[in-house]
Amino acid sequence: MKRLRSDWRYPTTLLCIYGFLSTVKPLEPFLIPFLTGQDKNLTTEQVNNQIFPVWTYSYLSVLVPVFLLTDWLRYKPVVVLQGVALFITTALLRWTESVPAMQAMQFCYGVVTASEVAYFSYIYSVVDLERYRKATSYSRSVQLLGYTAGSVLGQLLVSFDLMSYDDILVLTLVLTAVALVASCLLPMPQSSMFFHRKRFGQRASKEGGKRRRDGSKDEEKESCSQVVVQLWRDFRRCYSSRQLLYWSVWWAMATCGYNQTVNYVQVLWEHVQPSQNFSIYNGGVEATSNLGVSPGAATAYGIGFTDVRWEQWGELCLGGFSGLGAASLFLMTFTENIWVCYSTYAIFKCLYMLLITIAMYQIAADLSMERYALVFGANNLGALLLQTIITSVVVDSRGLGLAIVPQFIIYASYFAAISVVFSVRGLFSIYRAQRIKQEQLSVDGKQSEICEEHKF
Repeated sequence: MKRLRSDWRYPTTLLCIYGFLSTVKPLEPFLIPFLTGQDKNLTTEQVNNQIFPVWTYSYLSVLVPVFLLTDWLRYKPVVVLQGVALFITTALLRWTESVPAMQAMQFCYGVVTASEVAYFSYIYSVVDLERYRKATSYSRSVQLLGYTAGSVLGQLLVSFDLMSYDDILVLTLVLTAVALVASCLLPMPQSSMFFHRKRFGQRASKEGGKRRRDGSKDEEKESCSQVVVQLWRDFRRCYSSRQLLYWSVWWAMATCGYNQTVNYVQVLWEHVQPSQNFSIYNGGVEATSNLGVSPGAATAYGIGFTDVRWEQWGELCLGGFSGLGAASLFLMTFTENIWVCYSTYAIFKCLYMLLITIAMYQIAADLSMERYALVFGANNLGALLLQTIITSVVVDSRGLGLAIVPQFIIYASYFAAISVVFSVRGLFSIYRAQRIKQEQLSVDGKQSEICEEHKF
């Protein structure tokens, strides 16, 4: 058993089990009909303008503390916390009905979302560098598989009337409980990226750790002030790169718009087809869009290895594809055909995943693991700040409290603005690159003429 626990497959398998079971959520595609139906008897306005905004506020309020605690506690405790919060979220959704209770449920789900950083960082400290990419690929893939399986399962259970919504929630509770047990069995890492660093200045992205003669890893503990100072220095060094800054700005802005769209799209579907059976295909649409994400991400990953001058063409690419996303959102908003709405949603989701995968690759190309984690966290924090502003002004009942169609008009216009900004910036970059090239050719030509004159 000791030898089994020391092998990289053991923590990877447990983390994959946890990642799969915690993302199988068969009720998620049918959350709006569940909340607004006879089970909870909430109105669409209560769900849209009072309950859903709490998730954004909760996510923002706990993101930074969870990020620091994740590293300080060495990942596993926060993974377990995520499992506990997910169990509480499902239990509140099953056994409570009032608006305040549903707001508490959304707060717990904000903790779940913020704790994702622990899931994606855990492998870093328990797997050697040569196996890190493989283990990371497994842990990320099972999550996508879990989301897809949950959507398919939910679609089957609803379409064939095999389970009520309450029974589906009980099934989800069982799966979540098993996931929680798997998280408790994870080995405890001995090091982390910031607070429990390896000695001799070794970076985890370069080496798996210096081993002592007794087989243990050397590590050093750093104070909170030292970590904060180091994070600030790394932050300034990372964003001093203009290219990285542009990709990061797009990342934050696009992720904000994507999250808003995904969070409220079911309300739009209900508006397009307001009937008792409007949600009958929601699970299938979510499953199809998730399956479409994989080829898009694979294509983006392949593009990352092609000989493309991203410093010249990257911003124009971001602007162009963001424009297609905006067009999809406008069509989704104004169509009266639910199938067109479904199709444009899947297109929008695939476009975002294509671009975000390219952006991640470009940003990670020249960064160590620690700095990539910092940039990843900073970009998501920026996205969440923008999302909080939009939610508080546009969605929240204490702000404008707009109906769903005006909301999506704003989201589509938001992506159109992103498209214009990055397209203009991309065209300027291409013009500047061509001008520099022409000037260089002119200088080379003059130097060649001078050399020819000196020959004679």
